[in-house]
Amino acid sequence: MTVSPALLKRLALPLIAAPMTGVSGEDLVIAACRNGVVGSFPTHNAPSVDELDRWLGRMSDELGADAAPIAPNLVVHPTNKRLDADLDRLVAHGVELVITSVGSPAPVMDRFHAAGCAVFADVATLRQAQKAIAAGVDGLVLLTAGAGGQTGQANPFAFVRAVREIFDGAIVAAGGIADGRAVLAAQVLGADLAYMGTQFIATRESLASREYRDALVRSTMDDVRLTSEVSGLPASLLAEWLDNRESAPVSAGDFREDRLTSSPDLWSAGHSVSGVRDIPDVATLIARISGQYAAAKAETRASLAS
Repeated sequence: MTVSPALLKRLALPLIAAPMTGVSGEDLVIAACRNGVVGSFPTHNAPSVDELDRWLGRMSDELGADAAPIAPNLVVHPTNKRLDADLDRLVAHGVELVITSVGSPAPVMDRFHAAGCAVFADVATLRQAQKAIAAGVDGLVLLTAGAGGQTGQANPFAFVRAVREIFDGAIVAAGGIADGRAVLAAQVLGADLAYMGTQFIATRESLASREYRDALVRSTMDDVRLTSEVSGLPASLLAEWLDNRESAPVSAGDFREDRLTSSPDLWSAGHSVSGVRDIPDVATLIARISGQYAAAKAETRASLAS
């Protein structure tokens, strides 16, 4: 078992609502956790450290011990000016799970582990996975081809299997998870949990604008473009937004954390956007995914038994 049985008992689905800049706010996270899905959010989505403190306090107050856990996402890149202050707040609030991104988790591992907090790290290549494993992470979020926002380019079938050969911790499959059947497929492949982002952008609790959510409903995977010109890292974004943006292109590899916080209205989307057909509330979305997951499980059992 690579994920704590105690944590799994709190989940209605083996699923994380992915952290998304400008999208994942306190309402979305609370709704996800109340309905049995891990709720994640970038700490920089809170406008200030004091606001992050308030968000964490509200989440603690409104979510009982049986709710799915929150999983704040901490950008560990050196350009994150709030890194130390945000880390202090996460530790002070006793957060049980953190997801690190854009850089090595090594500098924050001791603080989080000393506080009893598990650390999952975003990785986009096998080499990044190996470095994170060496740093002592508890889990890996594999950013595969087709994931929304900052992404990787590895085939998910190959990536999950390659990482499972070298890692017995938790594996989270990210990229192209559009419905409950895809969640089950990720588990069959060898992942413990799946990451779903694009579907949660198009919910009523999302911080995304109505224009952005409507664009997701009318888009398909053919409308998603991979580019490094916005953040300096490869990212999947809606072509409709890219074609109308006014900012100057960024050189590949020239990442700065402040570009994310200064552009919270960018329209990211993964290939799973083909599965976005309406704008439900989070509870309705999770119930729908749960039904799809259960049906896929039943069909799989029946097929294997025949």
